[in-house]
Amino acid sequence: MKVGPGRLSLCAALVGASSFVLLVVAIATDFWYIIDASKLEASRNGTDALSSHSGLWRTCRVRSECYPLINPFWHENANITDSHRQLLSLVTLTGISVYIAYSAAAFDEAVCLLRSKDLLVEIDIRFGWSLALVWISFVAELLTGALFLLAARVVDLKQRREQAL
Repeated sequence: MKVGPGRLSLCAALVGASSFVLLVVAIATDFWYIIDASKLEASRNGTDALSSHSGLWRTCRVRSECYPLINPFWHENANITDSHRQLLSLVTLTGISVYIAYSAAAFDEAVCLLRSKDLLVEIDIRFGWSLALVWISFVAELLTGALFLLAARVVDLKQRREQAL
């Protein structure tokens, strides 16, 4: 069965749209970074809510409200242009990405420095499903690009065949 450029383009558009939806959901949710301290809470009779989950824009404790991360645009009189806001947002996202990438190594280093795993064994720190959605979205974007390139190649080959005849 031959696949035409129309079907390839439609498939690429659907994959691209789903990638965009996944990216929007991932950015809007608060499950990028999860700290599960339920074992520690149980050993301390649950007096403190230590577990939390964080997103790009806020952090949420398990038994209390969510609170926003620092918002650099809150001041009404600040003379920040749109280009400065975009640059600051890009720098902020880059910083968060670097923070997430190296947090596991920092945790391991803290365990080595403390030389006591008793307290830290009861805390589970992991990445959440929001980060997984971003990676799925990234792979879908790569697939979208590959499908569009394949569709362009099919159109090119079809035009060459028609010109040869």
